[in-house]
Amino acid sequence: MRIRPATDADHDAILAIVTPVLAAGETYVIERDLDPAGITAYWFAANHEVFVAESDGDILGTYYIMPNQRGGGAHVANCGYMTAASAQGKGVARAMCAHSLDHARARGFRAMQFNHVVSSNTRAVALWQAMGFDIVGTLPQAFNHPVHGYVDSYVMFRAL
Repeated sequence: MRIRPATDADHDAILAIVTPVLAAGETYVIERDLDPAGITAYWFAANHEVFVAESDGDILGTYYIMPNQRGGGAHVANCGYMTAASAQGKGVARAMCAHSLDHARARGFRAMQFNHVVSSNTRAVALWQAMGFDIVGTLPQAFNHPVHGYVDSYVMFRAL
């Protein structure tokens, strides 16, 4: 598996990963009914550096990295990760997280923070903890899950 910056040629493959994840509404705090232009505007926002994980020419996952805040908080990175349904459970998210941590360090970030990790996304919570992130805050019933109703979200953080 190789992780590299996304190119214009990756656009459709990235949309094929991001669209169903956002439509499911189970992990990201964004509207579920975005059209392709809205999804593109979100994932490829001007402040996002977008990467893809690929193997044999197939895009298996994508992530973006950005400053978590502006000004005095710009030294903390934030990322969003998505793995193709066909590649889940194969180490893609772990590889993207490891890559993002290295890239964040190289860019001069001093920490990484995830602002809204949905508690029912237990695989992600466990992976982020295995990657050295701590739950530093719980946002009670902050996420309206389409299946489970109101569930907690976590703020997760790790120094670099």
